[in-house]
Amino acid sequence: MRTILRTWWPLAASWVLMGAELPALSAVLARLPAPEVHLAAYGGVVYSLALIIEAPIIMLLAASTALSKDWRAYVKIRRVMMVAGAGLTALHLVLACSPLYYVVVKQVLGVPAEIVEPARLGLVIMTPWTWSIAYRRFNQGVLIRFGHARVVGLGTVVRLTVDGMVLAAGYLAGTIPGVAVGSGAVAAGVVSEALYTGLRVKPVLRYQLRPAVANGPPLTYRAFFAFYIPLVLTAFLSLVAQPTISAALSRMPGALPSLATWPVLSGLIFVLRGLGIAYNEVVVALLDEPVASRALARFTIALATLTALTMAVVAGTPLAGFWFGVVSALPARLAELAQVGLWLALSLPSLSVLQSWYQGLILHSRHTRGVSEAVVIYLLSMSGVLFAGVAWGGMPGLYVAVAAMVLSSLAQVGWLWYRSRPAWQVVRARDAASPLSGSPSPVASFDPPRAS
Repeated sequence: MRTILRTWWPLAASWVLMGAELPALSAVLARLPAPEVHLAAYGGVVYSLALIIEAPIIMLLAASTALSKDWRAYVKIRRVMMVAGAGLTALHLVLACSPLYYVVVKQVLGVPAEIVEPARLGLVIMTPWTWSIAYRRFNQGVLIRFGHARVVGLGTVVRLTVDGMVLAAGYLAGTIPGVAVGSGAVAAGVVSEALYTGLRVKPVLRYQLRPAVANGPPLTYRAFFAFYIPLVLTAFLSLVAQPTISAALSRMPGALPSLATWPVLSGLIFVLRGLGIAYNEVVVALLDEPVASRALARFTIALATLTALTMAVVAGTPLAGFWFGVVSALPARLAELAQVGLWLALSLPSLSVLQSWYQGLILHSRHTRGVSEAVVIYLLSMSGVLFAGVAWGGMPGLYVAVAAMVLSSLAQVGWLWYRSRPAWQVVRARDAASPLSGSPSPVASFDPPRAS
C-alpha cells in the first residue's frame, strides 16, 4: 500500500493541478469584458476542438508506461509520436485557418453567432498544443515506468506557473480578448511543461532505459499498433463527447448561459475526478509486481470512498457557492446553475476510480479491445441522453449534459468490469502461485529504481 500511495500521489497531484487550469482560466475570463461570450467561445469551441484533434496521441501516456521497457521499444514509440504530432498539428492549422472552420462550428456544432469569431482566434493561438502534449505524455510514461512519478507532478507545477503568469498579464492589461488570454495561457503552459519533461527524462534514458532488458520478444510496430489503435479509438470517442455536449447545449434552453457555465462546472468536476484518473497508470505500472493485485484492489476501494466523500463535502457545504460565486466570479444566475449541476455529478469522481482500476487490468492484459468497446457504449449512452434532452426541450441544457455524463459513465464502468474479469482472474492466479503470496506486505518490498 505504501508503494501504491508513493506512486499514486504525485500523479494525482499532477491531475488535480492540471484540473485547476480550467477553473483558473475561467476565473480570469469571467473578470474580463464580455465574459459569457469568451467563456462560451473557449469552453464550447476552442477546448472541445483542440481535444478532438489531440485524441490520437492522448493515450501515449498509457502506451509508454506499459511498453517503454527497453531502448528499442522507446525509439519505435518515439517515431510514432513525432509523426503523429506533426500530422495532427497540420490538421489543427487546416481547421483553424480554412473555410472548414465555419462548416464545423456553424453547421456541425451550431454555436451562437457571437462566439464564432472569438473562438477562431483562440483556436489559432492553440496551435502548439497537440505536438507539445504528444511529446510530454510520451516521456512522462517513461518517467512513471522507471519510478519517477514525482517529476510528472513537478512538470504540472511548471505548466501552471506559466499559465498563471500569462493569465495575470492578460488580466492586468484588461484590453486583450478573454479567449486570446485563455488560449495563450494554455498554449504557453503545455509548451513549458513539455520542455521541462524533456530535460528531466534525459538521465532516465541514459542510466535506466538504455541498460534495461525487457522480458519477452522485442516490440514491433505491428505489436505496438495492435495495442495502441484500440486506445486511439478509445480516446477519440471519449473526446468526441466534448463537441457533442457543446452541440447539444447550443440546441437546448438557455444555450449561452449553459455554454458559459459548462467550462467552470466541468473544470471543478475534472479536479475532483483527477484523483481517480491518475490511478490508471498506477495500476498499469504496478500490476507487473508480484502479489500486487490484492493491495491494488484494497486501494481502489479506499480511493473510491475518499473521492465520493470529497465530492459530497464540496457540493453540500458553502464551498460550492464560494467557488462558483467568488473564485470563479460567475454571475449569481450562472453560479446557481453550476451548484445544481454539481449535485447531479456526485458519483463521477468515484466512477473515475473504478474506471481506472478495470481499465488498468485490461491494459495489463494487452488485450485493449474491451476499453474501446466501453467507450463506444459511453458515447452512445451520452448521445442518447443528449438527443432526448434536445427533443424534450424542457430543462436547461447544463443539467441534461451532467446527467448524460453520469449515466454514460455508469454504463462504461459496467462494461469495463465485465471485460476485465478474465484479466483479474489471471492476475489473481499468478499472485496465488507466487512464493511471496504468504508475506504480510509483499508490495511494500518493491522499490522502483531511480536515476543517478
